[in-house]
Amino acid sequence: MRPASSNLTCAIAAAAATSTLLLATATAAAQQPPAGADPAAAPEVKKTAKQSEQIEAVVVTAQKRKEDASKVPLSISVISGEELQAAHINNFADVTRAMPNISFSGASGAGAGLSNIEIRGISSAAGSATVGVYLDDVSMTTRNLYSLGSSEPKFFDIDRIEVLRGPQGTLYGASSMGGTIKFISNQPNLKEREASVYSEVSGTVGGGANYTVNGVVNQPLIPGELALRVGVQSGHQSGYIDQVSPATGNVVASGINSQDASVVKLAIKWAPTPQLSLTPSVFYQEVNSKDIDASYLALPKNQTGKLVREPGNDRLLVPSLTVNYDMGMADLISVSSFYQRTFNRTQDGTTVNNLGFAVPATPPGLAAAVGALPSAVYLQNQVRQFSQELRVTSKPYDQKVSPFTWLGGVYYANLHTNVTDNEPIFGLNATYAAFGANPADPGQLGIAFPNDNSYFSERHYHTEQEAVFGELNYYFMPSLHATIGMRYLQATDSLSRNGDFYWNGGPTSSSVTSKSSAFTPKFSLSWEVDPNNTVYTSATEGFRLGGNDRPIPASLCAADFNNLGITAAPTSFKSDKLWSYELGNKSRLLGNRLQVNAALFYIKWNGLQQDIQLPGCGFDYETNVGNASSYGAEFEIKAKPASNIVLGLSGGYTNATLSSDVPSLHAHAGDQIQGVPKYNATLTGQYNFNLPGDYYGFARAAAHWTGSSHGTLVATDPDYQRPAYSTFDASIGATFDRWELTLFVKNAFNNDKVIQRPNVQSVSEGYRLDPRTIGISLAGKI
Repeated sequence: MRPASSNLTCAIAAAAATSTLLLATATAAAQQPPAGADPAAAPEVKKTAKQSEQIEAVVVTAQKRKEDASKVPLSISVISGEELQAAHINNFADVTRAMPNISFSGASGAGAGLSNIEIRGISSAAGSATVGVYLDDVSMTTRNLYSLGSSEPKFFDIDRIEVLRGPQGTLYGASSMGGTIKFISNQPNLKEREASVYSEVSGTVGGGANYTVNGVVNQPLIPGELALRVGVQSGHQSGYIDQVSPATGNVVASGINSQDASVVKLAIKWAPTPQLSLTPSVFYQEVNSKDIDASYLALPKNQTGKLVREPGNDRLLVPSLTVNYDMGMADLISVSSFYQRTFNRTQDGTTVNNLGFAVPATPPGLAAAVGALPSAVYLQNQVRQFSQELRVTSKPYDQKVSPFTWLGGVYYANLHTNVTDNEPIFGLNATYAAFGANPADPGQLGIAFPNDNSYFSERHYHTEQEAVFGELNYYFMPSLHATIGMRYLQATDSLSRNGDFYWNGGPTSSSVTSKSSAFTPKFSLSWEVDPNNTVYTSATEGFRLGGNDRPIPASLCAADFNNLGITAAPTSFKSDKLWSYELGNKSRLLGNRLQVNAALFYIKWNGLQQDIQLPGCGFDYETNVGNASSYGAEFEIKAKPASNIVLGLSGGYTNATLSSDVPSLHAHAGDQIQGVPKYNATLTGQYNFNLPGDYYGFARAAAHWTGSSHGTLVATDPDYQRPAYSTFDASIGATFDRWELTLFVKNAFNNDKVIQRPNVQSVSEGYRLDPRTIGISLAGKI
């Protein structure tokens, strides 16, 4: 662009659930430690299993090989699929509250598929993305656009989510300058049949009923050689925002921000020999949002006075083929993938496309009639990418074989991004005709509006890149090793655009191409002080690709250009880079009953890609302005004071500021980077207790705190000051045979604080926390 439960019922239910939780916990405290599953493990419980008193090791693929997370010289947070289900973590917002130094911003109004993700203060709504998003080994990372946010795969049949902090340019390439988020799927099991089901029903304050149901089947077709894994999920989320008439204030439609989602996953694993396996897979997801999650701040809570509804249809398709071949001394991995996202959505353009000011006073009444017309912004986004990665990885370190381990590979990606923008003003031609006038007349607007369309833009971005990468580890001794990594990348980026109609200044066409290259090194040193304590340090460079801008009509934006001291907007912007320095430790103490991970970091960021708004004409452009720095710390503590108690405490602090003035944004050195909370923290606990017979119960609770932040660099913007806020979630349940039944509450105290105030189409809107939701879930193995 130019640019249903009643409140009383829910409150009573929440009080009952909280009371039951406290009563169950108090009763459990008097009992002996139960025999049940490890509370940190999956919800499935074997009735006769002995409970572990130690914290289980976590295996990750952060460095593209399977490793114990406690030995990887990198700040990593991992949350398993079982933990996602147990804590009812459903979306990016929930994940960011559960992990240190990761945050989200609603780029174009809060809603599914519209959020940008930030890690360690590396935040930007312009240019290329700052955080890489991966589904297994498939990149779903795209540029920042006003019309869409990051891809958000549903957390379904997920083995774990890995959040890798700090630049990951060596192994994951451009746009992983703040870090990388990996969604790791459960893989087909060649040996055993597995089948699971999950269902959940809940009610939301001010909304209605929600549900999620899914099923997964893993079936060996040829035991030990061929297996099929299939999963299906369907869900509905009720809306809690009401649309009201701007004239009367009466409710026009209730719960307009409801959402429906469907997911299908299919994977086949074929291992014709012990050395070779092939895994083709397909992931498909469709999310239909009836409206965005933002309300008008000028109206009562959770109300909006928009004239045009803002639905969206977001479809995600990810087919891939992964080949693993054991060559003896090393492993060969090939990942061929195609990623496609189609996101069609509508914005209410009534305010930004209002032409009442431009219509002459004659004939009388025409200007007022045109000014009252509604307008829509129809956005059609399509992202298509083919990528191929081929890498060779040495076997794990063995001091009897070699002091070296290594990884090397090549990568190719061909990315196409199309954005089509049409903005009709409904009834414009009919209104002119009713007054006996024509908008194309020189005495009127002087231009025609075919099909009432006031603006048309079609952009095609094309980015093609090739890269070679590698890492070499040298072990001075089994407990001390150094890592040197590098990635060299070449990319060609082009933007072609066609535009027309009134707000474009007439028909235009343009095309611009730029080339870039980057060399990103990485250095780290890791010392295993003893088998339970590792200390590491690293220095890593991160970057993101540059890009191109479409021309901006000088006929409409001359005054804005004069204010900025320029004659025209730039047609391209360059790559920006940063250096990140990290010092951390990973410890397992008290006989592996206590786990402590902590890290300090300092980041120097140069030539930030920024979006410059032109308030007079409504256009914007991207350019490189300003430098920034970010420093802080994060920690994660997990403890098992008893075999049936698991406690967790994590937190982060980030101070991300500009280190130079940015006059075009009216920003100064020392100003806070947008979208970055100063701190966040999470406290969790789980208590397991015996029930009559061979069953056991559990009680879980989680409290999340998120610090204040700035939503923009512009101090006069309504979103400039974002407040600190907190949420509290709890659940209680029981296992019986292969089933687990859970009663849960999210946002138990119904905190309704406005945490973001996005300025959407020149309207100040508010994004609140989702209201209290109380529900019941049933999970089982069949």
